[in-house]
Amino acid sequence: MKTRIISGLVMVPLLLVLYFGGIALWAAALIIALMGIHEFCNGWNNIDVHPSKPVCYAMTVLLFLVPFLGTRVEAGDYYACMMLTCVWLFITVAAGLIYGWKINERGPYDSAATVVSMVYIPFFTFHIVLIDMTEYRILVWLVVIAAFGSDIFAYFTGYFLGKHKMAPNLSPKKTIEGAVGGLIGSSLFSGLFGMIFLKEMAGVCFILGLVGGMAGMAGDLTASAFKRKMGIKDYGKLIPGHGGIMDRFDSVIFVAPVIYYLIFIITDVIAL
Repeated sequence: MKTRIISGLVMVPLLLVLYFGGIALWAAALIIALMGIHEFCNGWNNIDVHPSKPVCYAMTVLLFLVPFLGTRVEAGDYYACMMLTCVWLFITVAAGLIYGWKINERGPYDSAATVVSMVYIPFFTFHIVLIDMTEYRILVWLVVIAAFGSDIFAYFTGYFLGKHKMAPNLSPKKTIEGAVGGLIGSSLFSGLFGMIFLKEMAGVCFILGLVGGMAGMAGDLTASAFKRKMGIKDYGKLIPGHGGIMDRFDSVIFVAPVIYYLIFIITDVIAL
C-alpha cells in the first residue's frame, strides 16, 4: 500500500496539466497515447503477435494533429473536428487491414492487433483533447476524478471490507464491495466538484461520475484481460508500484470517451 501511495503522489503534478489545459493537456495526452501504444504492442509481441509499431506511431501523431488541420472551432461547435476524427478512424482501420496484405510474413492476428491497438489506445485517449475543445472543457477534470476516484475508493473499500470476488479470473484482488465503494466515491467526488465549480450542472456531474466510474472499472478489467492473455503482469516498469503507462491510465482512456459523449447527450436532453 505504501508503494502505491508514494507512486500516486508522483502523479500529482499532472493536475497542473489539467489546470492549464490547451497545448499542455494536448501534449500530455499525446505522450500517454504514444507510450501506451508502445507498451501495448510489446504485450502483443509476448504472444508472437506483431502489430506494426510504425503504423501505430504514425497514425497516433496524425490523430493528434487533427485539431491543427483546420480552424479551431468555437465552443459547442465541434462537428469539424469530429468529422476529421471519423476520417482518421477510417484510414486507421484501412491501414491496419492493408498491413496484413503481406501474408508470407504476417498473419491475420498481426493485422487485427494493429487495428485494435490504434483504436483502443490513441483514439480513446484523444477524447481528452476533444473535451478540452468544447465549452464544457472544465469537465475534463471529471475524467481523472471518475477514473482515479473510483480506483482509489475501490482499493481501500476492498482492502478493508472486501469479501466477495468480482472478477477472479481477470483481477483476483477486486471485490464487489470494492466496486460499490469505488462507484460511490467517484460519483460523490464528481458531484462535489460540480457543486463547487459548476453549480448549475452539479447533478450532471454526479451522473457523469457514476457512469464514468463504471467505465473506469471496465477499462481496468479490459486491460487486465489483455495482460492475462499476453502472459504479462504489468505493461511496463515506468511507475513503481503501478507498472507502465497503461497500468496507470487504463481506466482514464476508457472514461474519456464516455464523459465526452455523455456531456452532449445529457446537455441536449436538458435543453429540450
